Amino acid sequence: MEILDGKHIAQTIRQELHEQVESLIRRGMRVPSLAIVQVGNNPASTTYVTNKLKACREVGFNARLVSLPADISQQQLLAKINELNSDNSIDGFIVQLPLPSHINETTVTCAINYHKDVDGLHPHNVGLTALGLPGIVSATPRGIRELLMRYGITTEGKHVVVIGRSNIVGKPMAMLLMQKPYLSLPKMSAASLGDATVTLCHSKTRNLKQICLTADIIIVAVGQPNLLTADMVSEGTVVVDVGINRIDDPSSEKGYRLVGDVDFQHVAPKCSFITPVPGGVGPMTIVSLLQNTMQVYMDSITV
Repeated sequence: MEILDGKHIAQTIRQELHEQVESLIRRGMRVPSLAIVQVGNNPASTTYVTNKLKACREVGFNARLVSLPADISQQQLLAKINELNSDNSIDGFIVQLPLPSHINETTVTCAINYHKDVDGLHPHNVGLTALGLPGIVSATPRGIRELLMRYGITTEGKHVVVIGRSNIVGKPMAMLLMQKPYLSLPKMSAASLGDATVTLCHSKTRNLKQICLTADIIIVAVGQPNLLTADMVSEGTVVVDVGINRIDDPSSEKGYRLVGDVDFQHVAPKCSFITPVPGGVGPMTIVSLLQNTMQVYMDSITV
């Protein structure tokens, strides 16, 4: 069993991005710029935003936090988004989710200029992913794809089971892995990823255990602690755990601990590769956001 160390791979990619930024500076060019819009002060969102801003600054990007009150109206938020759409000093931006209940997330997502949608959630970019055409790929699926690629894990002809059908992870992940490699991936990795046979499962799927036992690779993204148990996994399976759940733990200094959607202790010994929680997919999601920002920046200067 080998750990898919997302923290290490993300650090390697950040170094690569930092070198790209240094090259831009030496050539007298401006550096990429990312803005993050945060509505309210949800503690979990604040942690995510802080980590994203820190990563931006570490690679040399300009980073801007747009902090808005929780009671802002949807109209006011849309006006701020339109302002960022028109701001030529910003290459890309995201609106941190979740949003307060009085704001429609779909309306907000669709209001972002798809050229600046570095989260890859705008319908235009999702459509490009579905068609296997170049575009901005949703950050978490891109991160998972990159992690598999860097560990030399092939998906060609493999059965991949994706558990979870969210628009952020499950659906785009399934679409990415079933694409022809030359459409969905850089040439350098075309031989290793894509051309998978994908089964997308969800809360209404029958015989989930039996389906998982036929998988070469299982990607779990449902937000349910220990959903995937050892009896659902065949020997040698690759397991990618996207879940991150906080559960009470009186023995911990914080009073809680973080676990994934996989029963790691019992599943890991059966796997050829597995991601830990934390330190697996999470760091890859953040670094993919930076890669998307660099992609948008490079597209803008070559137009």
